[in-house]
Amino acid sequence: MTDGWEASAQAWIDTMGTDGDWGRRHVLDRPMLDRISGRGFSTALDLGCGEGRFCRMMQPLGIRTVGIDPTQALVAQAQQLDPKGDYRVGRAEALDLPDAGFDLVVSYLSLVDIEDLDAALAEVHRVLRPGGCFLFANLQGFNTAAVGQGWSREPDGSRRFSIDHYLETRSTWISWNGIHIQNWHRPLSSYMSGLLDTGFRLVHFSEPEPVGVDDEKARRYRRAPNFLVMEWCRD
Repeated sequence: MTDGWEASAQAWIDTMGTDGDWGRRHVLDRPMLDRISGRGFSTALDLGCGEGRFCRMMQPLGIRTVGIDPTQALVAQAQQLDPKGDYRVGRAEALDLPDAGFDLVVSYLSLVDIEDLDAALAEVHRVLRPGGCFLFANLQGFNTAAVGQGWSREPDGSRRFSIDHYLETRSTWISWNGIHIQNWHRPLSSYMSGLLDTGFRLVHFSEPEPVGVDDEKARRYRRAPNFLVMEWCRD
């Protein structure tokens, strides 16, 4: 069985459009760009670049980007939208890239797609220059451990967010907007210990709130936030 990405590529492209989905626009874009802007990064690898949106967002900051993704249809779309950009089919666990070639590696909601996290982290560490940084946005562990879509309606009409088997690393399948893909649930400790064991140093952790919107979705998000942002550096 595949991970569903090739079959879901067009639905993903349609859902992202040029502006991204709700979570990217209202929650993650600003804190991710704030961590990058004005810090002198010149080269960046986007790990799991998808249709190339975040590469295109980094380029006006004067950063030369390389986008890597295992889904051929998404890489083709990225190249079509950015003909001068550098987009390649590849896997995070075995990067065909030289040692110490990047100031910055970014993973924008792609770590949950990677089966062998330890191999991917080792590759990120390898391709970063000493002093380089690994910035990622990821799904919260309680989000990937959600029962169904997480939210349910109680008999009294209230809504509750339910999780189960939080400490059990496992693959899960999620579906929305015609997208049907495999994710990997891991407890937060798996990410933290993996990064520490690889030799990274934590410099930033945040759980950003929605900005510019205060609708029911934003209020529900604040009750059980979907995302976190971390930055780890190679000494």
